[in-house]
Amino acid sequence: MNDIQQAVNPVSMTVFIVFFALVTVLGFLAARWKRGDLSQLHEWGLGGRQFGVFIAWFLVGGDFYTAYTVIAVPALVYAVGAYGFFALPYTIIVYPFVFAVMPKLWKVAHDKQHITAADYVQGEYGGKWFPAAIALTGIIATMPYIALQLVGMQVVIKGLGISGEMPLVIAFVILAVYTYTSGLRAPAMIAFVKDIMIYIVVIAAVWLIPVKLGGYGHVFDAADQYFKAKGGPTGILLKPSQFTAYASLALGSALAAFMYPHTMTGVLASSSAGTVRKNAIFLPAYTLLLGLIALLGYMAIAAGIHVKSPTDVVPALFNTLFSPWFVGFAAAAIAISALVPAAIMSIGSANLFTRNLWRPLVSPNMTPQAEGSTAKLVSLLVKFGALLFIVFLPTQYAIDLQLLGGVWILQIFPAVVFSLYTRRLSTPGLFLGWLAGIVIGTGLAISQGLKPVYALHVGTQTWPLYIGLIALVVNIVVTVVVSVVAPVRRVATA
Repeated sequence: MNDIQQAVNPVSMTVFIVFFALVTVLGFLAARWKRGDLSQLHEWGLGGRQFGVFIAWFLVGGDFYTAYTVIAVPALVYAVGAYGFFALPYTIIVYPFVFAVMPKLWKVAHDKQHITAADYVQGEYGGKWFPAAIALTGIIATMPYIALQLVGMQVVIKGLGISGEMPLVIAFVILAVYTYTSGLRAPAMIAFVKDIMIYIVVIAAVWLIPVKLGGYGHVFDAADQYFKAKGGPTGILLKPSQFTAYASLALGSALAAFMYPHTMTGVLASSSAGTVRKNAIFLPAYTLLLGLIALLGYMAIAAGIHVKSPTDVVPALFNTLFSPWFVGFAAAAIAISALVPAAIMSIGSANLFTRNLWRPLVSPNMTPQAEGSTAKLVSLLVKFGALLFIVFLPTQYAIDLQLLGGVWILQIFPAVVFSLYTRRLSTPGLFLGWLAGIVIGTGLAISQGLKPVYALHVGTQTWPLYIGLIALVVNIVVTVVVSVVAPVRRVATA
């Protein structure tokens, strides 16, 4: 099989449409769920901060494990082997961090009615320009991330035999309308359906596909032989030259993960600090799911799947080995996995724009109702911008910029996290550290053709490291040095 494009199967398409219609209805009904005044930003953009352990588990899992995860992780494993599994230690490292740090941030945000990370920075340091820089970083880093959810949906729709951009446009118009109407309640409600469907798809796949291929032993043997024949750094085991890159990617990605507006929104929408802690305990169940999803890359090799682009590998595998009704169900599950995070990402970006750019810099006297209406409008514009990104620019731009987005979002880490534990850092120090991290990270990434790893030469040794982590170290050093040399008394505001 050389491509996943095929004739439309009426059974697959019917199943896909039925489940897509189901979540559309849920999206509109969500406005009546846990009723609140949706003209208020904290109700529309944070669900009234009333999501308990069960709902928050689905919500955070829904915005952290996305459609592009389901498509990209197996694609990376299919292309490069063991190196593609860096997502596993990354999602293991992240939850102790969430358990230790995020409840403390939640408490401050709840007590002072902060809605965004930039709100927190403004509350701790005062001023408007540094919080604006934090907000702008979050928005820019998130835009290509939203675009990649469109890529995931585009891939599965193509796998059903439908080409062109119109189905994608229709899907995201529907998403835009019910997000505008229901706010964060919509993705929270849809996340229930999305996660149940994804679990069914993955469990069925990892159970049935190896049976059809002769067992897991054959799957791993086939992958091993494939990578040996391919040569280079690929293989089902990491090469020594990949150790530092693998480890630094996992660590850097873990530190960046909950700095993004969508994951931050999921945390701040929780009903209590205890809810955040409990979810940090239970969310690793998704890591098990991710490991199983990654194995689909090896299964595709064993099944003899050949595609023009690795991102096509999961739909191609399902089209080859499963009946049409399950292909439609799996496609719907992955497409819905694009809707949930895309909705939360657009809401998080809209919250940042409204609270930390528009209100302080343009309209400082805006009413709470004006805040809510502005955020709703911006959420539409964000989705529309991401859609234009995919329609008019090559997909590779979204992928490359998302890698840069990870480097950028990591640079807000000192301002958000360190400030929870020390009051010795100054605003000039944090601002210059952020700027140094952004400049160094962007420069190194561009020098590597927007690849995420840079080979750092120390004496006679070469250490391939994640660029985001290198930039973060520079950021921290500059922040500390400037704060020591030129300490500035912080002006904390409510």
